[in-house]
Amino acid sequence: MSGLQILWFILIGVLFSGFFFLEGFDFGVGIASVTLTKDKREVDQTIGTIGPFWDLNEVWLLTAGGAMFAAMPYWYASLFSGYYNLFLLLLVGLILRGVTFEFRHHSPTEKGKTFWTKILGISNFAIPFLLGLIFTSMIQGVPMDANGNVWATFTTYVNPLSVVGGVAVVLLSWLHGLNFITLKTEGPLHDRAKKQANSLYYILYAGEVVFAVLLAIYTDFIKKHPIGIIALLAVIVLLTVIAHLSVRKNKQMTAFLSSGLTFIALVALIFQGLFPRVMISKDGAHDILIQHASSTPYTLTTMTIVTLCILPFVLAYISWTYWIFRKRIAK
Repeated sequence: MSGLQILWFILIGVLFSGFFFLEGFDFGVGIASVTLTKDKREVDQTIGTIGPFWDLNEVWLLTAGGAMFAAMPYWYASLFSGYYNLFLLLLVGLILRGVTFEFRHHSPTEKGKTFWTKILGISNFAIPFLLGLIFTSMIQGVPMDANGNVWATFTTYVNPLSVVGGVAVVLLSWLHGLNFITLKTEGPLHDRAKKQANSLYYILYAGEVVFAVLLAIYTDFIKKHPIGIIALLAVIVLLTVIAHLSVRKNKQMTAFLSSGLTFIALVALIFQGLFPRVMISKDGAHDILIQHASSTPYTLTTMTIVTLCILPFVLAYISWTYWIFRKRIAK
């Protein structure tokens, strides 16, 4: 296994981390648009917090998928063919979420606006749930042959760990969105977001305990990487505690950063547990390793050079966008 292969495995993890950190609060704000608001003006205020960002943040998912396709094509082929049904549902959710903003804005009636607001909430709940379902079912080991063909059944996708994982990603997104709302709004909406987040953190604590137990039962992560996995589980709990305390003490930026870093720690845990594999077979005989899944050295070298040239401009643009739209949104 070469250094470039390991580098691109890590970079794909970084891209997914960036996606969950940034798009996670978009999902949470979408959920909060139906669980937190009391009237149309508050819905507008809530959606306004992510208006300049949500489509920019979504690009991270496309980039992560594109990097996987180019750098680890055998991983991409096995995962996307084996999980075709779930990825199709995910695509439907992303499309619905995207068009909902426009349809709601241009709807001529209040009933139409209310309908599209509900669709917005449902799609923003479904997307993180499906992502959690995909990632936490994949790490348990899937029925797969020597050619990387996945023969998944319903229970491959839906089982105790994957359902808890899906709910956990929804809950993390919801809290991340609430923390973003407290950071970007003022007035009654700000106060209710803080109160709702404070209550949800107690549910998250219980969920993290259940997730850790099921992770030990259904995966070989702790057996393969005991120190790293246990350390990352501890980091996730610690970041959750910091975020919760920050919410209670009204340290809004600390709460937002801590909830975002919790996502990064979760992605790091999954990639740490996978290493040096990218796909885990049910019987362990047909695991796909990083060294077998990656592109040629020439391809990886070219991708690395191009990334180093483009990345500074992309990060500068993202930073500039968030700086321009940094002010709070009043009701």
